[in-house]
Amino acid sequence: MNVVSYTAEHLHQVDLQGAQAYLSDWVTPDMAAALENETWSFTAMQDNGVPLGCAGVLNMWQGRGIAWAYLSKYAAEEKFLQVHRAVLRFLDACYLQRIEMTVDCDFEQGHRWAKMLGFTMEAERMRAYRPDGGDVALYARVL
Repeated sequence: MNVVSYTAEHLHQVDLQGAQAYLSDWVTPDMAAALENETWSFTAMQDNGVPLGCAGVLNMWQGRGIAWAYLSKYAAEEKFLQVHRAVLRFLDACYLQRIEMTVDCDFEQGHRWAKMLGFTMEAERMRAYRPDGGDVALYARVL
């Protein structure tokens, strides 16, 4: 696996994991392209050139960012340890004081991963937060 600079094309090539399938209806080509302009956006690429996932941190204002990830079912099932280590290295190098992430309330693997990455739950349920009206929990990693 190689970590490369993110492009919008990568996002459209991700064979999205089931837990994130609802996102395919909401992520527009313009949104995917806008992520190319973010300082912290990258793609985990398999040796065969197929993306395992795209992720990064959106800079909200000085010292605060929001983590995002668009993961392949292969990243979650077959290559999790490699992806986890790459994301952890990235987060450790990111100098923002506060990084937030959300996890679908019923997605237990997502909650486990957030904790493994050093995030702490701050809000157990934010109702109707997702674009489709689903509920999420808010996590933060604060230096």
